[in-house]
Amino acid sequence: MIPNLMNKFANPVQQAVSRRNFLLGALATAGGLAVGFRVLEAIPAEAATDSSGKTANAFSPYVLIDADGKVTVLSSQFEMGQGSYNGIGTLVAEELDADWSTIEVVGAAGDVKSYGNIAFGGALQGTGGSTSMFTSWDRYRQAGAATRAMLVAAAAAEWSVPASEITVENGVLKHASGKESGFGALAAKAATMPVPASVVLKQPADWKLIGNESLKRFDSARKANGTEQYTLDVKLPGMLTAVMIHPPLFGAKVKSFDAAAARAIKGVVDVVETPRGVAVVAEHMWAAIKGREAVTVEWDDSAAEKRGTVELFASYKETATKVPAAMARKDGDVDAGFASAAKVVESTYEFPYLSHAPMEPLNAVARMNDDGTLEIWGGHQFPDVYQGLAGQIVGITPDKVKLRVMKTGGSFGRRAVFDGDIVVEAVYVAKAIGYKAPVKVQWTREDDMRAGRYRPLFVHHVKAALDDKGQLIAMSDHIVGQSIMAKTMFESMVQNGVDPTSVEGMHNMPYKIPNQAIGLTTTEVGVPILWWRSVGNTHTAFVAETFMDEMAEAAGQDPVAFRLSLLEPQSRHAVVLKLVAEKAGWAEPVREGLFRGVAVAESFGTVVAQVAEVSVDATGGFKVERVVAAVDCGLAINPDQVRAQVEGGIGFGLGAIMGEEITLTDGQVDQGNFDVYTPLRIDAMPKVEVHILASANPPSGIGEPGVPPVGPAVANALYKARGKRLRVMPFSKSMES
Repeated sequence: MIPNLMNKFANPVQQAVSRRNFLLGALATAGGLAVGFRVLEAIPAEAATDSSGKTANAFSPYVLIDADGKVTVLSSQFEMGQGSYNGIGTLVAEELDADWSTIEVVGAAGDVKSYGNIAFGGALQGTGGSTSMFTSWDRYRQAGAATRAMLVAAAAAEWSVPASEITVENGVLKHASGKESGFGALAAKAATMPVPASVVLKQPADWKLIGNESLKRFDSARKANGTEQYTLDVKLPGMLTAVMIHPPLFGAKVKSFDAAAARAIKGVVDVVETPRGVAVVAEHMWAAIKGREAVTVEWDDSAAEKRGTVELFASYKETATKVPAAMARKDGDVDAGFASAAKVVESTYEFPYLSHAPMEPLNAVARMNDDGTLEIWGGHQFPDVYQGLAGQIVGITPDKVKLRVMKTGGSFGRRAVFDGDIVVEAVYVAKAIGYKAPVKVQWTREDDMRAGRYRPLFVHHVKAALDDKGQLIAMSDHIVGQSIMAKTMFESMVQNGVDPTSVEGMHNMPYKIPNQAIGLTTTEVGVPILWWRSVGNTHTAFVAETFMDEMAEAAGQDPVAFRLSLLEPQSRHAVVLKLVAEKAGWAEPVREGLFRGVAVAESFGTVVAQVAEVSVDATGGFKVERVVAAVDCGLAINPDQVRAQVEGGIGFGLGAIMGEEITLTDGQVDQGNFDVYTPLRIDAMPKVEVHILASANPPSGIGEPGVPPVGPAVANALYKARGKRLRVMPFSKSMES
């Protein structure tokens, strides 16, 4: 998704949360109550005033209660299926003592000072890096508690009783005298109450919703019955639909186009050029697609990337054998370690480009309103960035760009782009037709596969040494691949030539190895790339954990015992590894016909260990039968949701390692749809058991950390079954050779 920024911002975030220095406020809203706040530490001092020197956006609501008692939570985090809305709603409802059935959560945008992600330093509203619960943990409980206190104060004034004698449960305030009221009846009066300077949050022993194993998602029913609304479902009066013709080569530009035949097709309204290609605008999707087929475009590919996958891998592998351009970690004397080794193991690993392939392809709707505001519907993962870009295109200030944050059928990092991507396309098309109608730009699956933004292609050249006692004494890894962070607003995180997303999971391995050298060479390739669910950990964890198994075998030791010998005994990694070994029955003989592998990895502040059991048939094919996972993600706000994310991460990761790859021939993407790009099919999904470690620590990430360990765990099991190490992804390619 987005890089692991928690470590970078851990200290400021912890300080802000521990001091709880919030600015609280309240508004009356048509007979209701709105309560909001912002964390002052997360906002640079210079950002607290506008250009006139006046205080800007001093208050923005987070909790709304209407006269009917409905509680609406305005989420700073974007919902793309991962359950962030449900988690944030849980935090508010817990402290508010609301009736869970009255909770609604909607996306909020347009005020980075209030909605800035604390894990990103507060200067950017964004969802990613598995930070939603981390950034929301304190602030949304605080908002819920403040709202509750104001309702209690209103009831106390209305009933002429002490506030301390009023109880709140399931959205009802009660007094021993028999007086009682729902939230809605008191909302208007509560809006006139002073905002508490501070509130006392509940102790864990008093929680009813947080950590509740049986709490169901508030939005499950409408997702099951098909009434949930996504950008795909947006219908506006007079709305037109547009499809794009993107360059067939990355970096190519439109030289000229002939749209005469397209304009003759019934339903086609216009064909316009944008900086991102040619758009066919029509009354409906079918006409737009047929019109696109009739357009002839001549491309200027003089600056385009024309290398294919074969050439890129050959270049990367050659580079990997040379001295790295930069060092991410250097401990001890690696050369001396190798010189004194009793045994040295050396290998090269290959990882292809990968598509995010969300079930809902990219889309956005743009409409210019009569009041001069531009309204955009979409999956706004980085909303304030998109506001700024849209404003520049149209020539208006960002505050006049109104975002409608829609729920989205998946992202996995794909909608977290800094150039606006589909949002920018919708605005350009609307502008090109003179804003005469709302326009929905809708990508097809083929557009999604071929228009760029992939998990980068990587090559690792790894070398490790054991002494005569079987102890791991030296290890080096030269990582070769593109930089995700370069030329983005996070470019400052690239230090001394090292993009942290390229080396995360490898340069911070928890294993005690006295001599380590983790090097990086960043390549310049014209293929657009982006963070992909678990980012760098998707390749580094595979290398680290399969190589760790290889070293355990060379040392003649059990893989779990070998890892534990290199970990601090009470470390989170060791505890989780022991737990998964226990739950998977690692110490017991595996059932005949099954083979087991293990892996452990930390990403986004969470440690996950997995044991995979695979079976192999007579033809050499295999099936992953079961995966047992142990997770330390801090406190689990919604345990059922934690399990769901780990299960989904395992399926997502399995699809990637087993058969997914984006390849290029002469610079052009070969894949177009799920017939040749093959995410995991349902019949290949293993049985999954998830064991959550009890923790009192604040919640850490869970949307992504289930992905990295599954690949190496399965690879290690397959080695036991087939006696061959798999180092070229996907497995379908490795097993052919």
